[in-house]
Amino acid sequence: QVQLVESGGGLVQAGGSLRLSCASSGSIFSFNAMGWYRQAPGKQRELVASVTSGGNTNYADSVKGRFTISRDNAKNTVYLQMNSLKPEDTAVYYCNAKYGVLSAWGQGTQVTVSS
Repeated sequence: QVQLVESGGGLVQAGGSLRLSCASSGSIFSFNAMGWYRQAPGKQRELVASVTSGGNTNYADSVKGRFTISRDNAKNTVYLQMNSLKPEDTAVYYCNAKYGVLSAWGQGTQVTVSS
């Protein structure tokens, strides 16, 4: 069973930046895709960004141009660089890995953006 551990969340002012990290207990090279999701209070979990094993990326419209997802296969880590943060980006951010028909989730990391 793959274990994912997120880090890098915190409190930041609007316009600031944070970088989230997701460290995997297994080799991410074999994963079909990895992604970052977020869930704000009272809302459904939504996809923020994803990257496939081939390096193709996908972003939610709300974060395009501000967030960048990247993966370091050697470190078995996926990152989410978040710039120009807005109060509406406040949420718990979760890392996800898809491998075959299976999926693994991290425990989440809180991101709070103050206005």
